[in-house]
Amino acid sequence: MSKAVQYVKGVGPVRARLLARLGIFTCQDLVQHYPRDYSRRQLVQISQLPEFSGETVIISGKIVGMPREIRRRVSILNVTVADSTGFIRCTWFNQGYLKDKLLPGKDITVAGKYSPDYGGNIVAEEFSLQGTLAEIQPLYSLTEGISNQVMAKIIGQVLAEHIEDELFPEDFRKKYQLMSNRETLQTLHFPGNRPDLDRALYTGKFSELFLYQLSFMYWRQAKMQRRGYAHKEIPGLLQALESGFGFKFYPDQLKAIAEIGQDMQRDVPMNRLLQGDVGSGKTAVAAHALFTSALNGYKAVLMVPTEIVARQHYNSLMQVAEGFEFRVHLLTGSTKKVQRQIIQGDLVGPGGVILVGTHAVFQAEVQIEELALVVTDEQHRFGVQQRMALSEKGNNPHVLAMSATPIPRTLAMTLYGDLDISTIAHKPPGRKEIKTKIVNTSQRQRVFDFLRQEMARGNSGYIICPLIEESEEISAISLQEYEDILATGLPGCKYGVLHGRLTGAEKDKIIADLKRGSLHFLLATTVVEVGVDIGNATFIVIENSERYGLAQLHQLRGRVGRRDSQSYCFLMAEGRETERLKILEQTTDGFAVAVADMQIRGSGQFLGQRQHGINEFRLADVVRDGRIAQVSRMAAQEVLEQVDKDPAWKIVDNQIKEKIANLKS
Repeated sequence: MSKAVQYVKGVGPVRARLLARLGIFTCQDLVQHYPRDYSRRQLVQISQLPEFSGETVIISGKIVGMPREIRRRVSILNVTVADSTGFIRCTWFNQGYLKDKLLPGKDITVAGKYSPDYGGNIVAEEFSLQGTLAEIQPLYSLTEGISNQVMAKIIGQVLAEHIEDELFPEDFRKKYQLMSNRETLQTLHFPGNRPDLDRALYTGKFSELFLYQLSFMYWRQAKMQRRGYAHKEIPGLLQALESGFGFKFYPDQLKAIAEIGQDMQRDVPMNRLLQGDVGSGKTAVAAHALFTSALNGYKAVLMVPTEIVARQHYNSLMQVAEGFEFRVHLLTGSTKKVQRQIIQGDLVGPGGVILVGTHAVFQAEVQIEELALVVTDEQHRFGVQQRMALSEKGNNPHVLAMSATPIPRTLAMTLYGDLDISTIAHKPPGRKEIKTKIVNTSQRQRVFDFLRQEMARGNSGYIICPLIEESEEISAISLQEYEDILATGLPGCKYGVLHGRLTGAEKDKIIADLKRGSLHFLLATTVVEVGVDIGNATFIVIENSERYGLAQLHQLRGRVGRRDSQSYCFLMAEGRETERLKILEQTTDGFAVAVADMQIRGSGQFLGQRQHGINEFRLADVVRDGRIAQVSRMAAQEVLEQVDKDPAWKIVDNQIKEKIANLKS
């Protein structure tokens, strides 16, 4: 199956270049280019066609009369087909070359959409002069120059020439009612009936989810067999952190701290996910773990997705760490070479260090001795691969992944199969629910008038735009355009413009000015989506909110309401997309929002491409196929101990080892 696709009969160099646009380079890629959907086409008699107006149907009959070709801007070929009940005109566009094939007297089967206009007509999509057409038609993702028929034909050619190795032993397939690999592929691409197709889809989804979860279990099992870093509990640390942060930890946080602390006291490496809604205080919980590790004389890393958040966490930890005998460093893409050398010296030297960093930490030249703890903030932005890669820098460190996109426990167990789960279910006491309202852009001035009242009370906030500059390709408002709107809508107000193109120092100054009260609000892109914490921020306006997923809007909304003042979120939108946004008016529960978002968009879009492994699913969707995920998880647990010992599982063993190697690299 590793053969280059251009050597398949009917492909050649030209079609190979077209297939490359779809990410198809080998025969394996080709047979795994599964249909994006299936169309049901009912076989009907010609006299029944009026009952199927606008639907795709199949008719079978004999060609009567000579084909007629009309040449205008496009070539139109009309052929009359008759059966025992009547006759119908069938039309092919830009396929005049068929004129010499579609001759009177020939039997023909035609599939296409029926229209009653002009006496009735079928626009042909597919035809056969040899026999019947399948009533279930696979629909492929295509590119210009490759039709649905061509794609099906070359896939059929590969399936006829190659025999796929069997993945699972026969007794396992029987137990979980799975098709063989060959039968699954044949049915997915050329389904004969709906029950067989449903079984093939189940088999394909089960296989993907099984391998994904088994890989996690296998990797974790191997990791747990190696010794890690046992940490001693630090007396008085909890009280010192409460004093430094200026608040008391509440019960949900204390429960999470206890679970993490118990893990870190063992020499078996912790693998834990800490999930909680925006503003629930996950970072403070993580700080307890980071300080514990540094005070034990080890190195600890806090990974965050953006430089803005990294700088904010660094500044916060620096203030609380004052008086402790360990060092706190910040490493980002903009860190100067001299400072990098100082940081590197501390990372390989003796004593405790907390390193706050962005993706710059992944660079090969960053070496860390006695790395005992890895914390990743906003786990779904880094993904499994990067979490594994960072943990491989150390000698089996404890791993704590954090996510402010809370998801149901059963789904989390599928996505993060190598992690135990701690959940902060509630927000700190005294927080008021953020009042959220969908507003048409025609009402923008009324929103501005309300913002002016909030600013008069000494409060601040954010206005979010999708673009930095005006774009011809994207129909959305930009920061540049919005400054003109503010000049007339909110004259005299002071604001800072914040986006990803600014330097770290420029971003720091703008945020500091807002905290100091020198600015009334930030005009920003979604660069403020995570981590930015302004205590008196009580309002956020999100322009073109219909462009975002519900979970991302909830994250943005979480920039306000972080203290005890009443806060407000205005979703500026127009059109039918506003219906989807009503869930945000109805609830501020991150779990409810995340579930709604996943149901609408599916796991691929919701989790993004960084969640390595999820984007490898070609058939399965971990949100919509939750039941299959649970069954395959139990199956993976059942065979975990025998995969690397039983020859019947050799192909699976090789595949998961290859997956783990790819994740680590």
